[in-house]
Parts: sequence; structure tokens; C-alpha cells
Amino acid sequence: MPQPLLLADVPWLLYRSFFALPSSITDGDGRPVNALLGTVNALLAATAARPSRAVVACFGAEGARYRIELYPGYHAQRPPMPDELADQWARAPALLEALGWTVADSDELEADDVMFSLGRTETEAGGEALLLTGDRDLFQAVDDHTRVLSLGKAADPPSEIDAAEVRRRYGIDPSLVTDFIALRGDPSDNLPGAPGIGEKTARDLLLTYGSLDAAIAHAIRERPRVAAALRDNAELLQTFKRIATLQRIDLPRPPDRATDFVGGAVAAEAAGMRRLAVRLRELGG
Repeated sequence: MPQPLLLADVPWLLYRSFFALPSSITDGDGRPVNALLGTVNALLAATAARPSRAVVACFGAEGARYRIELYPGYHAQRPPMPDELADQWARAPALLEALGWTVADSDELEADDVMFSLGRTETEAGGEALLLTGDRDLFQAVDDHTRVLSLGKAADPPSEIDAAEVRRRYGIDPSLVTDFIALRGDPSDNLPGAPGIGEKTARDLLLTYGSLDAAIAHAIRERPRVAAALRDNAELLQTFKRIATLQRIDLPRPPDRATDFVGGAVAAEAAGMRRLAVRLRELGG
């Protein structure tokens, strides 16, 4: 079995690390480097647990323009990025590239779309894709050759989420994840879903009718409250599904690239992360 291509949701890793690690982790000039340190450490843990043929650090727009045009409330609840995180965000690509990891970005679409696109390019070429993220939107990308890699807590190893695990968690196939999001909603993206329809009802509707469109078409068969939620919000729910659906971007298949521990150590030291530099040199032998 070939080694997978590891596709990392770097915006999620940066935010996760920024709020999980103390801002007292600084470089020689007193600038916080907690987000950078946490992101690199997470990727090192992932590659140690799941050796890969290459690592791609995926970036993208904070909110795709077309999604905001479809629904102005999309991402509207998110506060501005803290200045201390923005500084590390700007420094991240150079640090990740120094480690021998490919950086992929999009000005128009989001990191999720970049990951989805590269994952499809990889599997269509006969490879395997691992998507390192905490965003459940990417469950829709899971198939026989694509899995989501979920980081464990503390010292726990990462775990792989395949189609069977998506079905265990949600009771539906990955192909229905976008329909599920539209019905149930997604607070992280500020999508409210159908009024009064929670996870169980959304799942039951999809298992009964097979899709969001079919559930709307057969709304008259449901309890009055559920029927009204589907009928009165049909157009908006279909918009939510369009927003939740990941978009394909034409991106080349990344070449094989081993992690450059020595180059990473040099970059980490220059960024004021001396302990990380020592660790990288040790990993590089």
C-alpha cells in the first residue's frame, strides 16, 4: 500500500495552537510563537504516526466570496484575527516550506477546498489521502482512499476516520454530509440549519428520503412542525448545502518530498524556537 499524501488544515492548526498554548512562548524579540510551535509539533506527530510520501500545508481565504454572497451571515460571528496570531500566520508558510513541506494556497476559496481538491487529485492518480483537520465539513471527502486524520488529546495518537466511522457518528454516508449540515446547521460557519431540526431528525430524514431535495419534496409526509421547517425554508436549506459543498480547484499533484529536519531546524532557530530547533536536529540524526 503506498504511503498517503498528508494534507494539513493549517488555519485550523494555527488557531488551535494559538488558543491552546500560552502566549508566553515567545521568540528572542518577545513575539509569541505559540501558534507556530503548536502547528509544527502537530504535523511532526502526524507524520510520525502516519508516515507520508509528502506533507502539504494548505491555506486559503478566511471565507470564500461566493459563500458570503450566497449567505451574508456565513462566518459573520467570527471575531477578527488577533494581531499576535496574524503575525505568526504571515510567518508560517516560510517555516513550513523550510521543513520540506509543500505550501498550497487559494485567494478565492478556503483551505478546506484546497485539501479536498488535492485529495481528489491524489486518489485519481492511484494514491491515498489523509486530511489532517478538526473540521467535520471534510467528512464529505471520505471514501475508500481518503480518510480524515484526527488529532488525539495530549499524548494520544491520532486516529483515522473512514466511511464506517462517519456512519457510526452521524448514521449517514459521507456523500450525505452536506445535506446533513444544511438540515442540522453548523454553528462554526454560522449556518443555522432548519428551525427546530436537530441531529437526530436530520439523520432520520436523510435515511428515509435519501437526500435533502427528496426530504423537501416529501415534506407533507412529516409531522407538521418538521414539514413547515422544510417547506418554509426550502430555498435557504438548498443554499446552505451549496455553501457546505467543497469546491474543486485545478491543482497539480504534489511530488514526493521527505521532511527536511535540518532545514527546519535552521528556520526554527531563526524564528526564535530554539528547543524546536534542537528537536529537529535530533530527528534529522
